[in-house]
Amino acid sequence: MAKKKSAPKNAPMKTSVPIAPLGDRVVIKPLSADEIGTTTASGIIIPDSVKEKPMEGTVIAVGPGKYEDGIRIPVSVKPGDRVMFSKYGFDEIKMNGVEYYVISESNVLAVITK
Repeated sequence: MAKKKSAPKNAPMKTSVPIAPLGDRVVIKPLSADEIGTTTASGIIIPDSVKEKPMEGTVIAVGPGKYEDGIRIPVSVKPGDRVMFSKYGFDEIKMNGVEYYVISESNVLAVITK
């Protein structure tokens, strides 16, 4: 019986997105206006003209982690997590007409557990 080959431990995770982040980087798909909502908790409707870029999104892919003192520290978020991230701590890219943010794990502020 043939032995199954497994991916090396430091290989980036396979995803359906054509982006493989390096190190401790994370690829996030920002939430759409419908997912975020256009009404505040008190019922005030927010017009499109004053909306800022979303600071919440869904993790699409993660890198293998960063090295500290010769030991790889894995990324603590996983694909599918909904996260909040720093307002100015990302690089915006567009692939196949879809917008993604590539950020360092240190710019992920929290995992949302609703």
